[in-house]
Amino acid sequence: MQGKFDFIDEEMDRRRQCHQVRELQAVENAEGSWVRVGGRAMVNFCSNDYLGLAGHPALKQRAADYIKRYGAGSGASRLVCGNHVFFAPVEERLAALKGAEAAMVFNSGFQANVSILAALADRESLILSDRLNHNSLIQGARLARCRIEIFDHNDLDHLQALLEKSSGRGFSRIFIVTESIFSMDGDQCPIDDMVSLARRFGAILVVDEAHATGVIGLRGMGLTCGKGVDVVIGTFSKGCGAFGAYVACSRKVRDYLINCCAGIIYSTALPPAVLGAISGALALIPEMDAERHRLHGQADFLRNSLHRLGWDCGRSTTQIVPVIVGKESDTLALSEWLKKNDIFASAIRPPTVEENKSRIRLTVTLLHCEADMQRVVDAFEQWKGYSA
Repeated sequence: MQGKFDFIDEEMDRRRQCHQVRELQAVENAEGSWVRVGGRAMVNFCSNDYLGLAGHPALKQRAADYIKRYGAGSGASRLVCGNHVFFAPVEERLAALKGAEAAMVFNSGFQANVSILAALADRESLILSDRLNHNSLIQGARLARCRIEIFDHNDLDHLQALLEKSSGRGFSRIFIVTESIFSMDGDQCPIDDMVSLARRFGAILVVDEAHATGVIGLRGMGLTCGKGVDVVIGTFSKGCGAFGAYVACSRKVRDYLINCCAGIIYSTALPPAVLGAISGALALIPEMDAERHRLHGQADFLRNSLHRLGWDCGRSTTQIVPVIVGKESDTLALSEWLKKNDIFASAIRPPTVEENKSRIRLTVTLLHCEADMQRVVDAFEQWKGYSA
């Protein structure tokens, strides 16, 4: 007789054979860009804290002030009694920075992506989704329970062909869903062309700015600012150094989401300390152009150095620098080698990325110094000789 949890053994066995088992690792902040992993100090090239704001005194002080004034928790969902007075100033500030009519805070990027798409689409809708979209966008599209078609990554010709094929076929509405900076590849979407196609075919354009918010675009607020994108989703947990997510949109869309989006209706609101940290980040980010210039200069140095050594960094143009290895086993071996050289850089494997596209995903932050960057370059060069 088969045990009721045998499926777990089978799945874990399959993952072990494919080198796809994941494990949690306890990480403790050390100093600057360094962390302790398993008691060992390593320079951290995994973090999405691109501007180093998670430890900024202004964010910590604002968070502490909000706890002192408003308490530790929000008490309920925003539609019950959790819509405290500190939400509106953050949302108004964010809308102004994004060049949108309105904005609304969500609890997390995953929550926003899985619930916003499901709220906006119905079963007669069509979602056209970029092949390399984040899993949260994929799950949100599935929850919409409508037709989904995948267009090749950043391929405008393929997208246009799908739009032409879909016109006049009776879909209630058509969505184009993409990211502005792709989380695993570090490349950018052709936002102007996407906007043009959406307008031409009457499609609703949804863009995830999770990895762009804070680090690129006008005042560091992403690639979509002033572009006329219908629905912009982003997070405060990466470049902003805090937690939570947002949608920037028209007032009409915001009102609709308040009434129809499960992620807002049925979730307890974020606690005051998080809103305090977000407000602190939004005060700093618009004035950090010099820091953003330095960040992208560091990423260019790392990417160009790795290219010269013969490593494949894909189409990266941003602070996310993937080193595409291929096989899971080879990628895990390289990750362990980096750890032995005091570099914390995780192996990213399927299903997070495509088969035979396993990689080391390096993320550059303002916390990194020149010595940190050179340490990584030297380690990749040594691995070339070691594994030859």
